[in-house]
Amino acid sequence: MNKLLGSLIVPFLFQTSVQAADKIRIAYPSAVGHFITLPLAEKKGFLKEKNIDAEIIRIATGAARVPALVSGDVDYYTGVGPIVGAAIRGVPVRLVATYVPTLPIMLVSRPEIKSVRDLKGKAINFGVIGSGPHIVTRLILKHFGLDPDKDVKSVSGGSADSRLAALQQGLIAAAVVPPPFDFFATKLGFNTLARAQDLVTYPEGGLSTTIKKINEKPDQVKRVIEAGIKANQYIRTDRAGTIQFLMDWQKIEREVATATYESVSNAYNVDGSMPEDGLRTVIEEEKKIDDFLNGGEPPKLPADPHAGHRKQ
Repeated sequence: MNKLLGSLIVPFLFQTSVQAADKIRIAYPSAVGHFITLPLAEKKGFLKEKNIDAEIIRIATGAARVPALVSGDVDYYTGVGPIVGAAIRGVPVRLVATYVPTLPIMLVSRPEIKSVRDLKGKAINFGVIGSGPHIVTRLILKHFGLDPDKDVKSVSGGSADSRLAALQQGLIAAAVVPPPFDFFATKLGFNTLARAQDLVTYPEGGLSTTIKKINEKPDQVKRVIEAGIKANQYIRTDRAGTIQFLMDWQKIEREVATATYESVSNAYNVDGSMPEDGLRTVIEEEKKIDDFLNGGEPPKLPADPHAGHRKQ
């Protein structure tokens, strides 16, 4: 595992150097609160400070993201799981930084459910099988002593708003949702039982590129990483500025942007470091997903009950 882990990530030593402005394209998967690092870095001029002229684009179709990176249509991608999975399969891509060590999602429940342990025997919507929310929800349940395969009834699929609707209708007892849907859930009278970033480590947002880019333009890669680190530091320290960015980027009202910020700001790190324990969990889960897609058993929780748990 140590050899595999080392082959999928690339550490960089930071140096100061002068380069002409490089024109690059950075892709992100969706306009949600835990993927704002590089879009904010572009908006605030942190990339330009590093002589990077970046175009930030969204690739909404999951199957198109890794091919776009490999083909050179984009230079960098901000996701983690798909890149790790692709690298395991031999695709020449690597993770070079992690900006969000844990997927900031919340487990919300109906009013009568007061704790995660109260969910024993109840129906929970985990999200799409094999997705980050599905895996992290299973880790949360395990953290509280529940076996996700035996102690709860798993319901998969559906958008975040449809999960809240199912909660309202009493079809499920709990669901995992991203910000700002935890805010909407609270307004509807539901309880927030757990916040993933307080309990587990499962890297979600970061920076990935190709082996070719790393070999041919290592200084550019370093400068993009550094711009992202500065953006994360801004997110952690400039509440008002980040809330305004969320309002503009997501086209949402201040109340919703504020709720989103409060839910995600502490999920961002300040140094771009890659948590080894969390990356091991990502690798394990991506392997299980591959096995499942090839006709094996559905993805299970890591055997080690402490796998992926954040160090306190």
